Amino acid sequence: MKPFDVIGLDADDTLWHSEDSFHAGEMKFVELVSPYVSEGIDVKAALTAVERKNLHTFGYGVKAFGLSAVEAAITISEGRVPTSVIGQLVEMIRATLTEPVRLLPHVPEVLAEIGRHYRLVLITKGDLIHQTFKVETSGLAHHFEHVEILLEKDPRAYQRVLDDRGIDPTTFCMVGNSVRSDILPVMAIGGTAVHVPYPLLWELEHVDHDEHFAELGSITELPAWLGL
Repeated sequence: MKPFDVIGLDADDTLWHSEDSFHAGEMKFVELVSPYVSEGIDVKAALTAVERKNLHTFGYGVKAFGLSAVEAAITISEGRVPTSVIGQLVEMIRATLTEPVRLLPHVPEVLAEIGRHYRLVLITKGDLIHQTFKVETSGLAHHFEHVEILLEKDPRAYQRVLDDRGIDPTTFCMVGNSVRSDILPVMAIGGTAVHVPYPLLWELEHVDHDEHFAELGSITELPAWLGL
């Protein structure tokens, strides 16, 4: 068994599907808005640019995506996009916010197994209301001694979470799908991190790096990696 006291787990795209919905939303945005945009404008790239601009103001999550989508639609169409399209974008966001949680395969069994040997904490980021809804309806909350929903996942945020729980970073291991958010910040404070990639990754989560860390094919490999 590896020398950890606490295992931290990301939520979106680590325990349940998430990016699929955003990807579908981006494609719907392109379909709805393109007819009102001048030729030569990359509609998807324009949406991403607006999201990047708004990141530090709107934060992460479906509502932030929705606000940026409405702004981008109006801006790149130079106001030509009709209110009916704006209404469809709003309804798309409403539907995404209320869709049921879809767990990744075998997640409950994996959490139960590693939970018999380690303290588990859930560390996610995004909109507080939506993330809380997903945690509470996922059926997984009982596996975790603590749930933390952050505005941003950076070294300072992780250090605060660990300090609040009395966790030494050298005994902490974080598991997640995003190198930018789940891996590099934890390594920066002296912790260990395990990368479990998801087939889709939001463009703004991509990061260049030289660090070396463990990478698993799926979360089902985590117990064996931990020596269980």
